[in-house]
Amino acid sequence: MSKQHNYYLQVTWSGNTGRGTETYRSYERSHIVTVEGKPPLECSSDAAFRGDKTKYTPEELLVASLSSCHMLWFLHLCSDAGIVVTGYFDRATGVMVETEDGGGHFTEVKLYPNVTVAEESMVAKANELHKKANELCFIARSVNFPVLHLPTCKAQLLEEAKSGNEF
Repeated sequence: MSKQHNYYLQVTWSGNTGRGTETYRSYERSHIVTVEGKPPLECSSDAAFRGDKTKYTPEELLVASLSSCHMLWFLHLCSDAGIVVTGYFDRATGVMVETEDGGGHFTEVKLYPNVTVAEESMVAKANELHKKANELCFIARSVNFPVLHLPTCKAQLLEEAKSGNEF
């Protein structure tokens, strides 16, 4: 049986400098994303499109959504498989190309998950689970470009992970 999940947020343009959109250069691309009960996100367009480079862009948030969704599925699958993950970080990248008509689209996102597991015997299975995580990730299943995974995985004894000592 399928379930439906609904998501609600508000995007408010905060870039009116007093002249509205009178000209292309008369307004800022700043906006605020709010979800009830959560801190607001200060956003803007990419600096290449007259945005504020100190704020999150929709493109960055798309890449972050893919990375985050993959991580959450991966952790779930590892937990189900008895693989103890003690550390995880990802340095995700996305490629967007502009088209001649002024639009654009993503051509790929690459995830570089760096995973630490509790035992050497868990490394191979952990690496295999990235494929399954991609197949289950709601966001990856919703985009029309490839989401590639280039994971690395190492073992670190649980006692060492607790003490913060790396190999």
